[in-house]
Amino acid sequence: MHKKQTTGWLKHLDFLVIDLIVLQICFVLSYWIWMGFENPYSVYIYRFQAILLAFCELLVALFMDSYKNILRRSPGAEFVATFRFEVSFLLLDIVFLFMVHQIYLISRMMTGIMAVMFLFLSFACRCLNKQRIYRSARLRQGKKSLMLITSSGLAEEVVKSLQDHSFHDYQVTGVILMDRASADGDICGIPTMGRGDDILKQIGRDWVDEVLVYQPENMAYPSRLIDSILEMGITVHYCLQALNAHSDGMQQVSKVGEYRVLTNSLKIVSAQQTFYKRVGDIVGGTIGCLFTGVIFVFIAPIIYIQSPGPIFFKQKRVGQNGKVFYMYKFRSMYMDAEERKKALMEQNKMSDGMMFKMDDDPRIIGSEKKDNPRGIGNFIRRTSIDEFPQFWNVLKGDMSLVGTRPPTLDEWEKYDLHHRVRMSIKPGITGLWQISGRSDITDFEEVVQLDREYIQNWSVWLDAKIIFKTVGVVIRHEGAE
Repeated sequence: MHKKQTTGWLKHLDFLVIDLIVLQICFVLSYWIWMGFENPYSVYIYRFQAILLAFCELLVALFMDSYKNILRRSPGAEFVATFRFEVSFLLLDIVFLFMVHQIYLISRMMTGIMAVMFLFLSFACRCLNKQRIYRSARLRQGKKSLMLITSSGLAEEVVKSLQDHSFHDYQVTGVILMDRASADGDICGIPTMGRGDDILKQIGRDWVDEVLVYQPENMAYPSRLIDSILEMGITVHYCLQALNAHSDGMQQVSKVGEYRVLTNSLKIVSAQQTFYKRVGDIVGGTIGCLFTGVIFVFIAPIIYIQSPGPIFFKQKRVGQNGKVFYMYKFRSMYMDAEERKKALMEQNKMSDGMMFKMDDDPRIIGSEKKDNPRGIGNFIRRTSIDEFPQFWNVLKGDMSLVGTRPPTLDEWEKYDLHHRVRMSIKPGITGLWQISGRSDITDFEEVVQLDREYIQNWSVWLDAKIIFKTVGVVIRHEGAE
């Protein structure tokens, strides 16, 4: 019988409990430092704040995977992760207090003292707890006896990897080499056997808790041997060498219909993360649509006066996995812009032709920038006002607040296979490319690389950081065309 390892947030419940306790300790100490030695929980507003802080901390821990890979983080990475965790739940706390009109009743100085104390105390407690786990793992080493089945070319590498693992529960007690008829000797001090030896008798006589089959591409699956081992009631772990060769992606076991499969993807996200991102899109899309309505009242008459025609521009764009949708913008170009684009292709700044960008685009309402810098087209593009109608696309679900920019149909047709990775997620109003130079980037391969980096490293925290940076970029008009 094999005991399945705890997964999800329960796997690191100890770290969550520690952080909850540390937060309350820092809350009380900061109250004593700033307000005097009395019970903060006896004061209604501070009792409410203590409960709210714990609630916000729980929400951030559950929805943002704050403790993911915590045992593998270096001290520096752990400090940064602790800081991100604290900023996230404090921002959520501030939003709640603002919504219930109690934000001005909480001492800002006390909150600042608490934040500094929590950052360093939580970091220290996390490090101490990790040391406790590492020490406990070393004491438990050898608790489970593991027999390895593999080839002679991989045996030493796999054994060393198992022995070097920081917090494993296994002791390798034997190695079976399936590409040798017999094998006398040892690998890293562990005795070996060949496929012609009496393997089953050896396993049946010795202490073996579990078996790991690490199969290279040139080794046939030892089905009879594995069936016999399973009949003994011994747990078998199976791994293909090829599964560990793809360092760029992520893998998980899932089901397609009635078939159990191994799923490979650049990024695998949980249902909680997907839900959290969609909720953010709905909230952001709703707020954005309200702003769009206000902007429309002022900008629509000016657009119509300078270039009679529709106020909104809609264009077919390619979305997630090739799905085509209509993307909306405030019209910043003359009505014949698409026809004139063909004649201007020679002035395209993107030399590979994968996207179209040019300086002083004459198709913009108000003509060229140098001749008419106050033209409405230049203004709404420079301030990125033309992007606001896309909040409707976000609300509909065609786009997200953060993602990769959707290509036009003719751009999509020019894509090489590796370019299509950009659209493996929902396109966004902003993204990593937009805050890394926007129009200053003229190499499409660099755009693809930035988009791929975003997909592989996606998190709710990264989205929040990109949104904040986008606001700064738009305000400073950096890279806008």
